[in-house]
Amino acid sequence: MVFTRKSPGRWLLVTCAADRAFRSLRACFLLSAKLGYSPLASDFTMQRDNYQQLVETFFQWDQPAIVTILEELLSAAAAGEADQSMAIMSQNYETAQANPEIHVLPGNLKDARDAIFPFFWGTDGWNNPLHLENVRGPANHASLIGAFACLLKNPNLCTDRYSQRSNELEVKAITALANLIFYHTQDPWGVFTIGGTISNFYGAKIGVERVVPGAMQAGLGGQRVVGICSAASHYSNQTIAGWLGIGTQQLLQIPTDENLAMRVDVLEQRLTELYRDQTKVAYVVATFGTTDGFGIDDLASIREVLDRVSREYQQPAPQLHVDAAVGWALTFLADYAIQENPLELSDRMKNIVERVQRHCAGFRHVDSVTIDFHKMGRGHYPSSAFIVNRRQDLKYLSRDVADTPYFSEADSRRDPALFTLECSRPALGPYIVMASLNGIGLTGWRMLVARSLELAERLKQGLEQFDFCRVLNRHTTGPSVNWWVLPQGRQASAIYDRLLAGELPEDERQRYFGEVRRLHQKREKVMDPKLDAHLGFTTNYGFRPHGIEIPAWKAVFFNPRTTDEIVDRILFSIEELI
Repeated sequence: MVFTRKSPGRWLLVTCAADRAFRSLRACFLLSAKLGYSPLASDFTMQRDNYQQLVETFFQWDQPAIVTILEELLSAAAAGEADQSMAIMSQNYETAQANPEIHVLPGNLKDARDAIFPFFWGTDGWNNPLHLENVRGPANHASLIGAFACLLKNPNLCTDRYSQRSNELEVKAITALANLIFYHTQDPWGVFTIGGTISNFYGAKIGVERVVPGAMQAGLGGQRVVGICSAASHYSNQTIAGWLGIGTQQLLQIPTDENLAMRVDVLEQRLTELYRDQTKVAYVVATFGTTDGFGIDDLASIREVLDRVSREYQQPAPQLHVDAAVGWALTFLADYAIQENPLELSDRMKNIVERVQRHCAGFRHVDSVTIDFHKMGRGHYPSSAFIVNRRQDLKYLSRDVADTPYFSEADSRRDPALFTLECSRPALGPYIVMASLNGIGLTGWRMLVARSLELAERLKQGLEQFDFCRVLNRHTTGPSVNWWVLPQGRQASAIYDRLLAGELPEDERQRYFGEVRRLHQKREKVMDPKLDAHLGFTTNYGFRPHGIEIPAWKAVFFNPRTTDEIVDRILFSIEELI
């Protein structure tokens, strides 16, 4: 028997009965107090045997039952992965909303399995090596071990009291990541959050507190406060500006160059104008790996401009926060010995790794960073982290123990509840990160990252053989490829050059852009799902010459099982399409 929205009278009946029972129990306690004695256990009429059975089923370990169900779920996941042609199941939100059933009588663990299994079976795990459409890959199995261990203990990282050694694991994981990113920084700190947007939010909030001290308590006081990001940055920056209260209109976008990197000359010009107008600049969000084309900002040059111009106008330097949610994993190659070349990389790949190392050196100049381990780290969601280069910067987020009376035991030297946005934080991030880092090992991670870069380069080279194709992010350093496909006979590079020069009339431009999209849609219809990779499409890959948003095909090489043959098949399918 279940209760649904189709039986409101039954809900009302239960509510009324519960209310009568409560009033009867209250009357019993009042009478007992008046007569001077406490009610005996027999005064309570709950079915003790049934209650005990409920506790034994759901709160005592039944390892064989749990293991059996986990084995069933693993088998189902493996079966779904084996059938690579399985179509995405239809979704019916109306039916889901109309049938929010809840069983009336206690059941068992198999009932729990049955309640979620249809939705589990209908969800793609992205393990198929043909999935190349976005910055998501399959979760590695070391991450699965970490996540499972965390769920068995279910710690809350708010304070040591609720997490014990899991808080210690968070410190260990944050420090390990900080050493990769900042290159052995002296005093890093940070926390795991529920996603990259929240991690970016932390960086922006520190910036606001830098330029408007006490804003946490008193607000902005009517002052104009702005944030800055690049035109290719993630849309979450708009969300953050709105939720911070500075307003989305006060988030200023700096155009990028053709490699999707923020134009530092325009940043300097805009910063100067803002300071002349007595505007407070709270933060600058640089990007290390844009979502579509993997653009990387020049972090060292941005730092130099921020410090010099703010000093000239006697203003506090803006917080330099880096959204490295996508690109942070390139830092695994920061220490790779190119001369010794232990992975036996080709000369072309060694040149790419040299570029990677130059990019990674910029992290030493920034204040804070966002990473998403669930992206290029191939971890489970959520495993995002916010990390500061200097622990002292967390003072801008801190609150007093008096503000958290139910965490009265909190220690300001460590307990994150005194500076985090969340009061409840799962420990999945630390468990996932440390299991993955140490299970796969530094050499393993270097192989994974290098392979992603190698596959992207292979596709770029192949596309360059076609006159009707144009690689748009040719010189970005990452696992993403953006490109055009035009009809046979079109000279894609010549058309693109005219676009850059401002010599492409709007009607002609719209015709070409329409062709790029229609050919992508045509490939989607005729592709063989067992052989052909699933490619993404973006209406704006990040570079906007003359303010024009440019569409592009997209492939992202996050899946370690993607092969050279799959890349070659992409090229073949494009040639066949034309």
